[in-house]
Parts: sequence; structure tokens; C-alpha cells
Amino acid sequence: MKKAIGIGSAFLFLLANVLMASRQEQKPEKPWLLTQDQVNSIVNAVRAGKDLTPSAWPEGAKVAVALSFDFDAETNALRDGQHSPGILSQGEYAARVAVPRILALLDKYRIPASFFVPAVTALLHPAEIKAVMGKGRHEVGLHGWVHERNSLLTEDDERTLMKKSFDTLREMTGKAPVGIRTPSWDFSASTLKLIRELGLLYDSSLMADDRPYEILKDGKPTGVVELPVEWLLDDYPYFGFERYSDVRPHITPHEVFEIWAAEFDKAYEEGTLFVLTMHPKFIGHRSRILMLEKLIQHILAQKNVWFATHESIARYVKTKVE
Repeated sequence: MKKAIGIGSAFLFLLANVLMASRQEQKPEKPWLLTQDQVNSIVNAVRAGKDLTPSAWPEGAKVAVALSFDFDAETNALRDGQHSPGILSQGEYAARVAVPRILALLDKYRIPASFFVPAVTALLHPAEIKAVMGKGRHEVGLHGWVHERNSLLTEDDERTLMKKSFDTLREMTGKAPVGIRTPSWDFSASTLKLIRELGLLYDSSLMADDRPYEILKDGKPTGVVELPVEWLLDDYPYFGFERYSDVRPHITPHEVFEIWAAEFDKAYEEGTLFVLTMHPKFIGHRSRILMLEKLIQHILAQKNVWFATHESIARYVKTKVE
């Protein structure tokens, strides 16, 4: 009973924050008055196309595992106008303590990962970006300018910020980003258009499947690979904490391990994809990094597992279906 209450509290906490953000978006006052044509237009604007799961993963692997870290640091607070040193220090922890701890864990098991980084984070913490890239096996992808909410932007503003972010990360890493995870997984009506304008290979912000798929725009293939995400496989609902929220998550690292291990086990059985989204300022604390190591050991206990960056997976599945 205690476990159920804990997990339930975590998702109530998540729901409260999602609803708070969604209230700021424009919605029709009477959605029941939408015509069927209007409903079709809205729903079919961005949809899942063909399943891109290959018949075989590299070197006979049965499953692809993509560990990813959204290195937001101080950007969430800056976006929301929260300039308290106490709040900003949580973001500083991500760079000062968590990223080195995460890189050491990945080094221990020689595992590649994808780091999605707001450009302001990269500018604030260039040494950490250099450390990530210096390993020679990790990827840095787009994650907004200051973790802005795309649905609240005009198309021109979203384009400007995405292009600025792209140019900043390319200059700082020496490599042009090939993929994006939108901040807060906020995918606006313009986001796909802008992804295509930049010529990006993949997105990792949508939730229409557990498997990799091609994104459709108005029913037509776009060539953009989607590596889908899911709140179940994100550390924020379990470990995030909002000081002024009425809802608090109460869930242990062990309980999270059970959920994530079960998700991996089913992905392994199905022979497809396991994408895990984490945030250094949450997962990087001691008890949680120990849980992540336990999960890595659980995954490695299975035969034929391919750990890869999002870029490597997207390139592989796209090549296999073309």
C-alpha cells in the first residue's frame, strides 16, 4: 500500500506541473464545437509513421539502449524568473557534482550517452561540455536556448532560438548537433517545420510508440526519425521537487529501479528500443546514481545489448529502412 501511495504521489506531482504549464497555452473555449475536419487537421498534423525497428541491431544485439541526460542546470529557474541563489544552486549542483559523477559511471562501463543541453547551460558550463565531448563517445544534442516553452513562442521566435542554440552548440563542441529534444518535451505547431529547416536527423520529444518511428506531417513522411520518450522513463516525475507545490513525490530509488528494469525487460523481449531520460540535478545524487548503476548492471546481465547514442540509433534505423 505504501508503494502505491508513493508512486501515485509522484504522478500527481507531475500532473500538477503539466497542467500548470498547459494552462498557459491557447485552447478553444468549446472544443466540442470543433468540426470533424478540424479535429482531423489538429490530430493528423504530426503523427507516427512507419515503425523503424530494424530486423536486427548491430552485432546481433537484441535491443538498443539509449541513455540520455537533459543537462538543464540553471535554465529552468532562469526561464521562470526564479533568481534565488537557493534555487539556482540546484542547477549548479548539476554541473559541479552530477555531471562528473555521471561521466565517471559511464566511463566505468564504457557506455555512450546523449546529453541534451540548452545553449545557456553550455555557455554557463563550458568545462562540463568539454568534458562530455572529450570522452569521444558521447553526443550533445539541442535542448532549447534557456529551456523555453515552445508552445508559448511565435514561430519566428522559436526559429531564432533554435538556430542560435544550434550555432552555439556547434561552435562549442566542434560538431553540428543532429538531433533535438524539445525543452519539457513541448512540441509546438511549428517545431517539426523548424527541425526540417535545420536538417536534423532525429527528434526525441514525442510519445506515440515505444519503438523508433518516422514522423509524418499531415500524413506525409518527413524523413525525421523519432526516438520516443515517456514519463515513466524520466527521472523528473519520481525525483523532482517543487518547493511551492502542494504535491510532493514520495518514491524511493529502489521503486524507480523496479519500474525501469521492468520496462527494459519488456523492450528486450520485444527486441526493440529502451530510451531513458534523466537530469543530472536529479539522477546525480548519491542514492540515485547507485540505483542507475544497478540498472546498468541489470541490463548488462542480458546478452546482446547495444548501448548507443541517439545519433547512432537514428542513423542505423534510417539506413536499414532506406
